[in-house]
Amino acid sequence: MTAPSPLFDFDDASALIEADVDGILRSAALGGAQIRASVAAAEEVVRGRLHGVHPRSVVLVGGDVRAGRAAELVVALFSDRCAVPLVAVPATPPWVGPLDIVVVAGDDAGDPALAASIDGALRRSAEVVVDAPDEGPVRSVAAGRALVLAPRVHVPTAYAFTRHLAVFCAVLDSLEASRLGSALPDLGRIADSVDAESARDHPSNEVFENPAKSLATRMLSRRVVIAGDSQTTAVLARHATDSLLMVAGVIATPAALPDALVARNRLLDSSAGPDAYDPFFHDEELDGPAPAAPVRVFVLSTDEDRPAARRRAAALPDMELVSVVGEFEAREVPSALEQVAVLTARLELAVAYLRLAGGR
Repeated sequence: MTAPSPLFDFDDASALIEADVDGILRSAALGGAQIRASVAAAEEVVRGRLHGVHPRSVVLVGGDVRAGRAAELVVALFSDRCAVPLVAVPATPPWVGPLDIVVVAGDDAGDPALAASIDGALRRSAEVVVDAPDEGPVRSVAAGRALVLAPRVHVPTAYAFTRHLAVFCAVLDSLEASRLGSALPDLGRIADSVDAESARDHPSNEVFENPAKSLATRMLSRRVVIAGDSQTTAVLARHATDSLLMVAGVIATPAALPDALVARNRLLDSSAGPDAYDPFFHDEELDGPAPAAPVRVFVLSTDEDRPAARRRAAALPDMELVSVVGEFEAREVPSALEQVAVLTARLELAVAYLRLAGGR
């Protein structure tokens, strides 16, 4: 059932479940649980300690790729509305001091660079929050000196992005001095929205009513470009291509929408191929190299005006707009953070379905 085939039946729920021997669908569907667990941990450990603190800056240290992407995303979402500077860095910088709050995130408790970032911030007397497993070198360095938010919902590292995003947001929410107020939506509501998305993407739901299966179907047997129409969605596009490679073994290209538009003619050229190509009868010695798979561009958008977002990307030769705006007519347009969280769940479940279909 895991052999790559354009005829893979995504609507065969029993075959999907049998093929999922590693439980990747369940792991991808735990985004809402990760958000709730992170919020609960922050309420217990962080809120009382940070209440009333007025830091010089909040430094988000991404100790690995997923934590780094989450830090970049939070900065893109809130840096223009936060009353204190927000900085995303890969390691604790030397200028950090007693007036700063440092949030160090990662998934490998044995990573010496992660432990060094925690130790460096503590030695400079900063207020340190650790979003990492409480074991190994991380526990040795942080014990009794840092606020540790160890993961309470355990998933493979490929699905830790949502947890890091929730921890960063929960810390900002606990910090009264950030003055984000209504700019930071209720994380419990976001967790509910992510759970609702996971329910829509359940293996028992058919492709036409399952957004993740629909995405996987449109990605199968294609060369994929994932483009973001803003700084926020460009970060999410990079996370999506990381997931495609790590989970499904699919090589995809992240891009900003303006760059994809500049490359439009090249995409047209690379998508061209013989109309009569049949892989069964094609002989490379007689007919030449087989044509490359066509390119499809998936444009991620959190724009409140869905038609405007579609118009901006319409010049691309084979484009799919991926947005949650307009999907729920009875509700107001969700916040950008809520849209990002829901799109993350949808993309990660689509990648899981691609993995079960054999990638390419």
